[in-house]
Amino acid sequence: MSQTPSMAPPDPTAALQQAVETERAFVVQFFDRLAEQSRAPAGGITRDTYGPGENWGHRVFHDAAVSAGFNVDTDAACNTYARWPTKDPAARTILMGSHLDSVPSGGNFDGAAGALAGLVAMRVLRDLGMTPRCSLAAMGVRAEESVWFEVSYIGSRLALGTLPETALDGARRIDTGRSLATHIAECGGDLNALRAGHRSLDPATLAGFVEVHIEQAPSLVESNKAVGICTGIPGNFRYPNARIIGQHGHVGTPRRFRHDAMMAGAAFAAEMDAYWAEREAEGTPLAMTFGRFHTDGDHHGLTTVPGLFHFSLDVRAYDESVLTQIGAEMTRIIARLENRYKVTFEMGARAAAPVGTMAPDITTALTKSAERHGVTHMPLGSPASHDAAAFAAAGVPTAMIFVRNENGSHNPAEAMEIDDFLSACTVLVDWLAHTWME
Repeated sequence: MSQTPSMAPPDPTAALQQAVETERAFVVQFFDRLAEQSRAPAGGITRDTYGPGENWGHRVFHDAAVSAGFNVDTDAACNTYARWPTKDPAARTILMGSHLDSVPSGGNFDGAAGALAGLVAMRVLRDLGMTPRCSLAAMGVRAEESVWFEVSYIGSRLALGTLPETALDGARRIDTGRSLATHIAECGGDLNALRAGHRSLDPATLAGFVEVHIEQAPSLVESNKAVGICTGIPGNFRYPNARIIGQHGHVGTPRRFRHDAMMAGAAFAAEMDAYWAEREAEGTPLAMTFGRFHTDGDHHGLTTVPGLFHFSLDVRAYDESVLTQIGAEMTRIIARLENRYKVTFEMGARAAAPVGTMAPDITTALTKSAERHGVTHMPLGSPASHDAAAFAAAGVPTAMIFVRNENGSHNPAEAMEIDDFLSACTVLVDWLAHTWME
């Protein structure tokens, strides 16, 4: 008697990978449309925070979410959400997303990849016929790039209710000189709610926050890995508008009579760099950046000893105690240099952001998801700040997935491959499927 050959059960891994691959055209169309009205005259992409560029990014995200059939809304700070709710009103939410603004003349993928990844994940899971046991949401975050208002994580911290209220009127955009409050109002935000301390995201209602983002330095390229599973986000302290006050003098002034602000600035940068090298040699990861570093344009000249020097300083590390130690060493260096060069350091306003701790259970699960699908991966500490740190600081279980990007970020030459982005989406979808779906 003949027997019918048994059929092998369908491979869920292959089905999931195939479902993600079918999103390729949707992904390419999203990035292409995003770039249409974001191209900067000087080259690259500019989506200015709380301005026309960022507004365009949120319109593209909104339209993509609506076309996909998800519920879309915005909060008082103009963050945009695409939602897939459960029938249980008490269920918590898994939130996925990233920012849609950019630095001036940056790239098209920084931030935007994370907002899109959350939307892709929901589309794939729905098309696979799965039912979420929690609510899912993709978030397009406002105002992550601190270059515009010199304040970190504005959109996410406004949503979480953790941004100081003073920032609304105290922070001013570097190019317009107008307040954060003015820009938010122009974009349709609800200032009365924000001033009253309203928060649209209660950490107690969030089961987790996962952010997909391109890598900032080509570590994954160097290691030939498609994705990185984030091990932590550095905290930082910043002095956006520091200066050194000396005394302008004639170019022939002997050294003993000089109050040379520029030489004090150069010595300060050199001593801080030497301290960085010492800490790095002992195995302590950190970074220091003097983003602005110049004499005063109204008085400098070939035959003038500079009496005024301007600089900015960004210091970041993965341990709050290390940041404290760096701050103490900086104070000691400044005291020595003020005495040596007969100048005064005025550091100005200090800004800070906390260390972002990743949730071990989520990072472990994401790693297993990468292994299940053969996605090449590695653990990777973030060299940059991200909205994920604001969620972690608010007590939300948080994780990040980095996507290989050959030329780093914050430049027009970002080089994320769509294949690598889809690999990151595969890891995200698999984690959701195994943890939160039926």
